[in-house]
Amino acid sequence: MKRSVTGKMDILLNTKSRRKSGSRSDSTKEKEDTDVSIHHSVIQGTPRLRSRRHSHRLLTEIEKELQLKLEKDIRERMFDPYDTSFESGFVFPSDIRERTFTPVITDDFDDENYTFQCSCPGLYQCSVTGLVLLMKGEEDLVYRTVPRNRRLLTQHHKKPAGPLFDITCQQQSVCQLCLPHCEIISTGGGQFLQVAHVKDEGIEFITPQRITESHVVINITGFSGYGNVKDEDSPPGPVQALVLLFYKPPVDPDPSSILSVLLLPRNIVIRDVQRTRRKLNGDERYIDTPPHCKLHPKQVYTLSAVPEDDSVLVQPTDAEFDDEHRESYFTSFRVDLRIVFRDVNLSLKDKSSSTCVWERDVCLFSPTVGTLNRPPSERLFNIRSCFIEGISQPNLSSLIDKLLEKTVITDAEREEADTMQNPRVKARFVIDTVRNKGDAASSELINILRELDKILFEHLRLN
Repeated sequence: MKRSVTGKMDILLNTKSRRKSGSRSDSTKEKEDTDVSIHHSVIQGTPRLRSRRHSHRLLTEIEKELQLKLEKDIRERMFDPYDTSFESGFVFPSDIRERTFTPVITDDFDDENYTFQCSCPGLYQCSVTGLVLLMKGEEDLVYRTVPRNRRLLTQHHKKPAGPLFDITCQQQSVCQLCLPHCEIISTGGGQFLQVAHVKDEGIEFITPQRITESHVVINITGFSGYGNVKDEDSPPGPVQALVLLFYKPPVDPDPSSILSVLLLPRNIVIRDVQRTRRKLNGDERYIDTPPHCKLHPKQVYTLSAVPEDDSVLVQPTDAEFDDEHRESYFTSFRVDLRIVFRDVNLSLKDKSSSTCVWERDVCLFSPTVGTLNRPPSERLFNIRSCFIEGISQPNLSSLIDKLLEKTVITDAEREEADTMQNPRVKARFVIDTVRNKGDAASSELINILRELDKILFEHLRLN
């Protein structure tokens, strides 16, 4: 016979009571605290039943009651979101993650703010920064990454181990903050991690409540700047890292192009890297390819590219991996491509052991094939993303002028395009405006592009 909803709630409450009374040994609890990753122990507001045979109606009733209890527990600061020891049918399954949200991003080129509009208590992860927030109520949370005061950290014999987040929380609704780290816990990493709390009156260092496989967890009451740090003399060990690629495409008539390779700690904010690189290098495209690997700080790595001939030059021949967090995001390797390539193979190796730690076939251009026999407006739609990423700012300006000369666009549309500072936003506006005017206008854009940028035209396979 199925237990009633009330009976199942009693089991949940009794289980929590037994945990509080110390029925489990301290060593068992300590092991769970160490082993449980935030990605495998968080909730989506409410736990779910183990058996899928329970009816949807029963599940809904239980979730409603548990949601009410969750809100009460969070308000009373009693709830432990990382404890998965519920018994008799109540579990937090390993494939259930915290609620992921995409923040509202305000970008004024020099700075970016993220806003999270929380509507109810629960555990939430930011899809952009990796921050995890335990909320006890409604809140409009505003946060951003800010530069570190390295001199201040050095005075305390500390060094950065992650971005510094400036957090504004008017209602004080965040009761726990989980900052992403890049340490490998299974190899002994994370022992020297702390969280720096930077305030107007100075800095304090918070010992984490716990460190999971991916995050440093702290309880918080005040708000300002929070970021991971570790001791300056902490022994180096392997860390989770990223290999990020940025591509500067060829500009007609020069067929050469540049691929920049960056070696960075895993817990950087990729969007920050993109914004910084955009300021420094202008027309550069981020290539979204699987970036994850494990690297050793202060260890030397080599990058090789295929084909290995005079058409490809990798500089420098080797580079040391620096795991310290810096706001400059310098290039580790520069790959000069002297002819037009559609793709290239890259491999990163440990110089001392020749062990390959990362390898990818990188597609530099990936337009949809087989568009020749389709209507011009449909052909533009199929290459839309590659056009936006691939056209240079000078050629885009020339394209707009020629479209105006041929009356494909109006003076008002040209003026609207001129107000757009972001070249990708402008390219998107141009191709969508022309495409929506029909096949005749789309055909004119294709013909102008053929004469204006032969290399991009061939890459887009519009001929």
